[in-house]
Amino acid sequence: MKKTLEPQLPNKINVSAIGAILFLTSLCIQAQPGDSINNHDEVNNSTRNIAIASGVLYGAALYGLNKTWYEEFPRTNFHFFNDNAEWKQLDKAGHFYSAFHISQASILLFQNAGMSKNKAYLWGGMMGFLILAPIEILDGFSQEYGASWGDLIANAVGSGTAMAQYMIWNEARIKPKFSFVSTTLAKERPNVLGNGLHQEFLKDYNGQTYWLSVDIYAFLSSTTKFPKWLNFVVGYGANNMVFANDYQNLASGYDPYRQYYLGIDFDLSYFTGKSKLVNTLLYIVDLIHIPAPTLEYNRVDGIKFHFLKF
Repeated sequence: MKKTLEPQLPNKINVSAIGAILFLTSLCIQAQPGDSINNHDEVNNSTRNIAIASGVLYGAALYGLNKTWYEEFPRTNFHFFNDNAEWKQLDKAGHFYSAFHISQASILLFQNAGMSKNKAYLWGGMMGFLILAPIEILDGFSQEYGASWGDLIANAVGSGTAMAQYMIWNEARIKPKFSFVSTTLAKERPNVLGNGLHQEFLKDYNGQTYWLSVDIYAFLSSTTKFPKWLNFVVGYGANNMVFANDYQNLASGYDPYRQYYLGIDFDLSYFTGKSKLVNTLLYIVDLIHIPAPTLEYNRVDGIKFHFLKF
């Protein structure tokens, strides 16, 4: 959220990112594996078709976003707005998460289309930033918003993290994940935090947790007995946020605080098989942190244990 606006629509970045990730991963179902494409013309045709399909859909999405979100607000000269202190930076975690997964999906898609690894890592790795940057441009021309340096940096770091891992390891060994639980705080300001679960999922930062899942097995020797599917995970969330800024919450009787998590996670990428459809569905599910035993620390409750943390 920027400035004083209280949006009626779900969070733009989450809606756009979810759409982009699902579209890119659905294309992976249709893409032919790169090792079976040997003809240079076939590679160029496959890449061109992907670029055309992606460009048309993304252009339509930006047009729809502009019509439904920005058109009702006055336009102004391009400007920036500093929102880095808002929502305990959970919105920035969302930008990192979104950019990372758009870039990773693009890398895999370009590889499946027959592009060389280095080119796929470079061009696919940049896609998260390139796809999300126009949203900041639209924000910058809106009087009620303003482009955010913090958002742009989070987008760049998310895309760069995906690109760097593929360039170093030819795979992503440390992946961001997302989880959500409904909270009672949404009822306090439903126009901002969401009215109904479908909106709260995207707008209520109190219920969102962002995770970094580390593939322990990938860092160990080939003779290790450590389970392939068992990951180590750290998480971050926040609570008691009805307003964007701490001073607003404190003035209204809410005491916002951060939450830190340490636990285990499950890597579904090790369960893939021959079916492209099943593999793609597993890839999509793996974007989410599956409930598991977790330790939490926050300054209000101290250390607490969750048998299953969503």
